[in-house]
Amino acid sequence: MKQDIHPAYHMITVKMTDGTEYQTRSTWGKEGDTMTLEIDPTAHPAWTGGNGRMLDAAGQVAKFNKRFGGLTLKR
Repeated sequence: MKQDIHPAYHMITVKMTDGTEYQTRSTWGKEGDTMTLEIDPTAHPAWTGGNGRMLDAAGQVAKFNKRFGGLTLKR
């Protein structure tokens, strides 16, 4: 096995958006550094199931509805 090809793992502190912190091993930074997150699973709607809405102002859906919105099926 080749020597000195593996990354150096060390302990860092991760600070979440709500202020909580935890220790983990990482190759990021150097021993004792603190990684401050701007987006994390406790705050982002993708993980929390927030009420995000898809906005499509003058996008593909709006163009489709403008073009074909008046069509109906007649029997």
